[in-house]
Amino acid sequence: MQMGEQNLIGKVGEEEARFYLIEHEYVILESNWRWRHYEIDIIATKDNELVVVEVKTRSTGYLVSPENSIDQGKINRLVSAADAYVRKNNVNMPVRFDIITLIKGNDGSFTIDHIEDAFYAPVRKSPRSGW
Repeated sequence: MQMGEQNLIGKVGEEEARFYLIEHEYVILESNWRWRHYEIDIIATKDNELVVVEVKTRSTGYLVSPENSIDQGKINRLVSAADAYVRKNNVNMPVRFDIITLIKGNDGSFTIDHIEDAFYAPVRKSPRSGW
């Protein structure tokens, strides 16, 4: 698969993920929100929670499952960007990190898997706490 085709599948996957979330009563606040050189695919709310969504789209025949392509570095970047969003917008609600995976079948349709609470923000040591 060429890079252009992969980018197109990714964009279509993000659009499908937004439709999925709206159908499940999420309110979409942002798509492709950028902070510095980090990006959050979708920021939404539901049940008084801010939901940060990473979208991973693959075609059939993929080698690595979409959710397993999210490494610790990506998690750290998402958490940093979410922190910036919360501070910039004075958000006062719990934050949840979800992953939506989409597998594009040969017929063009998508199989969608929504993993809620896919990961938690890593706890950072406070320089003053000593722990």
